[in-house]
Amino acid sequence: MTPPAPSDLARAAQLACVAEAATEKPGNVTPTRAFRDCTYEDFLASAVAVGPAFGAAGEASVGQTILRAVRATRALVETNTNLGIVLLLAPLARAAALAGDEGDLRAALQGVLRGLDREDARDAYAAIRLARPAAMGEEGEYDVARETPEVTLLQAMELARERDSVAREYCTDYAITFTCGIPALTAAWAAGHGLRACVLRAYLETLAEVPDTLIARKLGRAAAERVSHRAAEVLAAQAGGAEVFDVELARFDAELRDDGHRLNPGTTADLVCAALFVFLISRGAPRELGPSAERW
Repeated sequence: MTPPAPSDLARAAQLACVAEAATEKPGNVTPTRAFRDCTYEDFLASAVAVGPAFGAAGEASVGQTILRAVRATRALVETNTNLGIVLLLAPLARAAALAGDEGDLRAALQGVLRGLDREDARDAYAAIRLARPAAMGEEGEYDVARETPEVTLLQAMELARERDSVAREYCTDYAITFTCGIPALTAAWAAGHGLRACVLRAYLETLAEVPDTLIARKLGRAAAERVSHRAAEVLAAQAGGAEVFDVELARFDAELRDDGHRLNPGTTADLVCAALFVFLISRGAPRELGPSAERW
C-alpha cells in the first residue's frame, strides 16, 4: 500500500472522529446524550474542523498540526471536544504520510516520536492552553503555561505518562492503540459487525483493560479501576445474548452519568479514535466506509 494522499488523511481523521462520536458509548456524549456544556453536534463540527490540518500533516511538524487542528476546532466550538484526539492523531497522521501498511506505519511512528523537539512542545503547549482541558493541572517546571518549554514534546509526555494515557502512548509507540484498540476493531470487523458496533467493542475492551485517566484525575485511581471492572462485566454479559448485553450496557451508561460528567471515560474515547484512524488508513478505507456504506 502506498502512503495515503493528503485528502485521504483528512477524510480518515474526519471519519474516525465522526464514527467515534456517532457510537452510543456508555458515559460519553453521543447522538442521544449531551453534556451540559457539550453536544453531539459540537463533536461533528470538530470532526469537520480538523480535516485540513491532518491532511497537511505530511508537510508540517507534529506541533504545528496539533496547534492548527485545535485552532480550527475553537473557531467552531466553545468547549474542549477533541484535544486528546488531536494529540494522538497528529503523530499518526505524519507517520501515515510516510508509510504504507500498518506495520510500516508503526515503524514510521517511532521515528516521528523520537524526532519531536522543543518547537513541537511549544506549539502543543499553546494548543493545550487554547483548548483549556478539564482536570489538567500544572507539573512543576514543565507546566504547559510556559510559552518556551525547556523540554521536547516527547520528554514532556514522559513526565505525564503515569497520569495520562495519551502521554503514555507517545512514550510506548502507541502500545494501547496497536495492542488493544486495533485488534478489537479488527476482530469485530472480521466477525461482520458494522463500524459503530466495532467502535463500541473497542471502547469496552480498552476501558476494561486500561483505567481511564480522565476519571482518575477527577476522582482518583480507585474510581477509574471500578469503572474498568464494570466494563469487563458488561463485556462478559455478551455471553447471555443480545438482550442481556443491552440491559447491562444501559445500566452501565446510567452509572456513569451525573451533572458533572465526572465518570466520563473521555480518554478511552480518544484512544479508540486513534485506533480507528489507523484501522481506516491501513485498509485504504475512507472511501469505502462513508455514511452510505452497508456496514456503517
